[in-house]
Amino acid sequence: MTGQVAAPDRVPTRERIVLAAADLYRRHGYTGTGMKQVAADAEAPFGSIYHFFPGGKEQLGEEVIRRAGGMYALLLPAVFDPAPDPVTGVRTFFTLAGEHLKASGWQDACPIATVALEVSGTSEPMREACAEVFSGWVQAGTERFTAEGLDPEQARAFTLAIVSALEGAFVLARALRSTEPLDAAGEALAARAAELFGAS
Repeated sequence: MTGQVAAPDRVPTRERIVLAAADLYRRHGYTGTGMKQVAADAEAPFGSIYHFFPGGKEQLGEEVIRRAGGMYALLLPAVFDPAPDPVTGVRTFFTLAGEHLKASGWQDACPIATVALEVSGTSEPMREACAEVFSGWVQAGTERFTAEGLDPEQARAFTLAIVSALEGAFVLARALRSTEPLDAAGEALAARAAELFGAS
């Protein structure tokens, strides 16, 4: 999802606003994204933002975070379901993240982490939205890896390690303009998966 939202005549205005804001958050962050830019990228009248989001930028931000979080949560089964084992799944997960980030010109990292870093100390509603998303990801991973044979405590710790490594590697990769941090994180987590699951 890059640039302006396509086919505005076929996408409801509220949806275009949310999608445009999500794209801008990934690229410029929450504080660096103005409402006028959201309206322009959504090809929507400026006043329509406040029609759909009377709470203004913060309400829109909460919606974007929760929506984007749900979309990103789908990546876990999308990558791990076809993988022959968790080790391969982990490697593929980090490799694809690096390839996507590089292909986007180092712009499209995780919007949740970007926003969380900016607003967790200044906006409690936004912090809660980010925390809700991260908690959902950790819960989904915990359930998945528990089903793969780990006990719940191991599964939760492993999921937290994956999410933490991914988000930290995104920061380094964007700054360095290199996939090396994601590659290194992927190999480290794949090694841990091999220990936990007994795979090679």
